[in-house]
Amino acid sequence: MLPWSADLAGRIDEHVVTSELLRGNPLDDPHERPLWVYVPPGYDDDPGRRYPSVYVIMGFTGHIAMWRNRTPFRRPFPETADAVFARGEAPPAIVVYVDTWTSYGGSQYLDSPGTGRYHSYLCDEIVPWVDAHYRTLPEARHRAISGKSSGGYGAMITPMLRPDLFGALATHAGDALFEYCYLPDFPDAVRSLRDYDGDIGRWWDDFNARVSFTKPYDAKLLELLGYTACYTAREDGTPELPFDTLTGVLKPDVWQRWLDLDPVRMVPRHAEAMRSQQAIWIDGGTRDEWYLDIGAQAFHQALLDNGVDEKKIYFELFDAEHGGIEYRYPLSLAWLCERIAPTAS
Repeated sequence: MLPWSADLAGRIDEHVVTSELLRGNPLDDPHERPLWVYVPPGYDDDPGRRYPSVYVIMGFTGHIAMWRNRTPFRRPFPETADAVFARGEAPPAIVVYVDTWTSYGGSQYLDSPGTGRYHSYLCDEIVPWVDAHYRTLPEARHRAISGKSSGGYGAMITPMLRPDLFGALATHAGDALFEYCYLPDFPDAVRSLRDYDGDIGRWWDDFNARVSFTKPYDAKLLELLGYTACYTAREDGTPELPFDTLTGVLKPDVWQRWLDLDPVRMVPRHAEAMRSQQAIWIDGGTRDEWYLDIGAQAFHQALLDNGVDEKKIYFELFDAEHGGIEYRYPLSLAWLCERIAPTAS
């Protein structure tokens, strides 16, 4: 196992895309974004051949350069994905690595006045750009999206909202069943914000004025602020928390807006879109700290309850925590590619 990068059988083209939709976003984050496009072995040998595509998206705080992070005795996903195609374990495909990082840590792949138009950026700018510059098969049945954690959330909701673009998905420990994955952290946030008189904005100013993650509650408060900015920002961009920060009492109307964006609860409203999917991969670790294995079960059952053909679904729970499950990504990649390839029904 090499501790440094290895040559790929295919190649990754690195681009910078200028987004008009992200220009002037509320956080003043860059509107010029890196985009990586992997082409499989043989792509340049047959200029008449077109390929299915799989879009891979990051979890919360993830940015595109982190795909090259190496952990001991494991290879990063761009290498394991390349190996899937080099060994002939799946039909060749174009793999698109999308960056939607924000100053709060992520976008949840939604349009929000608190962060910017990241859902539209992905769907209305990146997908057309890739189709224009690479030999894709541009129909939804040949395009998939895959992600873990918040990326898994994006992979669940994007085909619901845009079944015209995405016809398959893989979600690894994706955010779902919000009362289990988010609500348990709210009491700790109330305690942590006592140091700031209940004002998460004061914490945010403090966080940015010192070395990050040097206080024990930083990670949890960053998640809370980031998710709130995506789910329930006011029209002026101010994140509106779903609970009173002094008493901890839930604000039912705000919390309901979070719940309305829970993939489990979204399925009935987008049942036709889910029934139209070619393939749906769902997995999660049985020791996930955010109970996303339970969220995966609930999402799976919601699909079945709303008429999604069980034969189109791969569902598995496995022994793991939330982290360290990147070895699952090439498994779902190969499974998806088999089902979105031109010969797939």
